[in-house]
Amino acid sequence: MIIFKEKYDLPDYSIIESKKDFDINIWQPEEIYVVLGRSDSFEQAVNNRNNVHLHYTVVKRPSGGHTVVVSPKTLVISAVFRNSNIKSKEVFTKLNTFIIKVLKEFGVENLQENGISDISIGNKKILGSSIYKKPNFTFYHAVLNHSEEVDLIQSLLNHPRREPDYRKGRSHKDFVTSLAEAGYDFSIEQLVEKLRFESKNI
Repeated sequence: MIIFKEKYDLPDYSIIESKKDFDINIWQPEEIYVVLGRSDSFEQAVNNRNNVHLHYTVVKRPSGGHTVVVSPKTLVISAVFRNSNIKSKEVFTKLNTFIIKVLKEFGVENLQENGISDISIGNKKILGSSIYKKPNFTFYHAVLNHSEEVDLIQSLLNHPRREPDYRKGRSHKDFVTSLAEAGYDFSIEQLVEKLRFESKNI
């Protein structure tokens, strides 16, 4: 069963109403969502033929980039900068540097920033992010794959129309990994706690 939402109102977007100059939210989804990039359509991005019995919700986000899968085995990290002239590249660098620092504290090795705004372990992606800008705020959100099986992502998503250079035409299965698949066994709850604690220092 597929549910289509007309408006992007997932919990990560709640901080768009924050009155703070900077605010951050870390959200663990309770179900599976397919989140379409601003320029994607369901027909282009999603392979539903192999997933007729899978329950998930489809929603289109206002930010760029391509379609992603979020689930209870992933984390969505979002942040808003209000009334600031901060550039998109600065936002990506600031937030991705924060996430990499936390992951290193858990012993994760070979972390790299790749493409425009990805984080990878070696040449395999574990996080993708995008930005939505308005005159009075800049909104960042990212999906970090803690332990979602890449087979699910591979089965749900078609190959994107555009890709970062480092992907080199690889399928989702060959391009994406998770912290668990890479051999790290800390829990998602431990990661949430650490990210929330360290976010006070951003």
